[in-house]
Amino acid sequence: MRRFQHYIDGEFSDGEACYPSIDPASGAVWAEMPEAREGDVDRAVNAADKALYEGPWPKLTATQRGKLLYKLADLVAANAQVLAELETRDTGKIIRETSAQIAYVAEYYRYYAGIADKIEGAYLPIDKPDMDVWLRREPIGVVAMVVPWNSQLFLSAVKIGPALAAGCTMVVKASEDGPAPLLEFARLVHEAGFPAGVVNIITGFGASCGAALGRHPKVAHVAFTGGPETARHVVRNSAENLASTSLELGGKSPFIVFADADLESAANAQVAGIFAATGQSCVAGSRLIVERSIKDKFVDLLREKAEAIRIGAPLDMATEVGPLATKRQQDNIGALVAKSIESGARLVTGGRKIDGEGYYFPPTVLDCDDVASPSLTEEFFGPVLSVVSFETEAEALRLANDTRYGLASGVFTQNLTRAHRLMKGLRAGIVWVNTYRAVSPIAPFGGFGLSGHGREGGMAAALDYTRTKTIWLRTSDDPIPDPFVMR
Repeated sequence: MRRFQHYIDGEFSDGEACYPSIDPASGAVWAEMPEAREGDVDRAVNAADKALYEGPWPKLTATQRGKLLYKLADLVAANAQVLAELETRDTGKIIRETSAQIAYVAEYYRYYAGIADKIEGAYLPIDKPDMDVWLRREPIGVVAMVVPWNSQLFLSAVKIGPALAAGCTMVVKASEDGPAPLLEFARLVHEAGFPAGVVNIITGFGASCGAALGRHPKVAHVAFTGGPETARHVVRNSAENLASTSLELGGKSPFIVFADADLESAANAQVAGIFAATGQSCVAGSRLIVERSIKDKFVDLLREKAEAIRIGAPLDMATEVGPLATKRQQDNIGALVAKSIESGARLVTGGRKIDGEGYYFPPTVLDCDDVASPSLTEEFFGPVLSVVSFETEAEALRLANDTRYGLASGVFTQNLTRAHRLMKGLRAGIVWVNTYRAVSPIAPFGGFGLSGHGREGGMAAALDYTRTKTIWLRTSDDPIPDPFVMR
């Protein structure tokens, strides 16, 4: 059985406890994970705090930080297959996706390596003739990063990359559900030569690890990806240390298809949007909003594609849908599908967990026209699509915006003016037009409403890990005048 360790202050160590990790494809224990508790958390945060102010890290130039990030990027690219196999083994995400995604993760580190020495201050044309005033951007401080199990090397790169570029130090908490790839990634951080304490990687449970990390008095910022309910705990915890937060949360993203769309292309994008990664994606296009005149044709096309999907072992490159990450998730999805059918939703395909080993659930389509189905409002985080239809563009927009979330959205039409109207009208942080589930380190990523706040990706993310310092320099040699009058 494989045994993993934490990475704290430049050293690999066991946790205060340990726990078994389950292979979702078989339901069997395959590895032993370290469990961080308050003592480990305190040790990791103190190491990050010390590294922020002492030792080599604060003495490095921005260009030197960038070179370390370039080295890390090269190591990620060289070890992408090993990391992919670990992520697949520990989370059930298919090797076909983890291989491609982790290879691309290297580009995020390269992008932020290039940004490291492009973070600029400003000179202010102040209204006082004997003063020069300028702004410096400095690292915000120790950052607590809480990363979920799905796409964790990607979701950590969009935090670690900009934070290192800005000069921060950090403690990364990998999800207790499948932390293997992030714990292995720590070895690449070590090999790249980052000073001890700059990057610390631990795992553990919410109450005994996550809460202690988020409220630690030396944490200045919490970057969290996960669900809204956990995010509320993160925000409450931040009241203890007044840390700033960035929250990348879930979604119930609309996928709008008009009658003039290329239906084959739209159907493939919808399959990618809801069945890829077994639907375990925060941007999953889980609400299909389709023009009524083509609804039956489009749903039939989707059903054919869904039923042709190859479900199998996640380490097999031919597999297109693997298991869900946990038994808990499999049970939740099954219960929510049953509840939706009881409320009147019509089952088009799928709907019941697959018997046998592992946490498998088939691609599922629910027709929810004229039904108040819970599947339209609750996030499954699984391969379940809910379908409703519309007659007019205004109705499509109303249905799309009828959600507490606002992360992603998709629009499929060949009408350019309609596309522009919808781009403006959709209340979502991301609008994909005639495509879906595309990402780049250059493009900011984030949402509105219950989908959180803050952005990951792009220059904006790097600036979020800085704070401004205002410098005043008096240029006159004359004595300071009346000390009781504010200048």
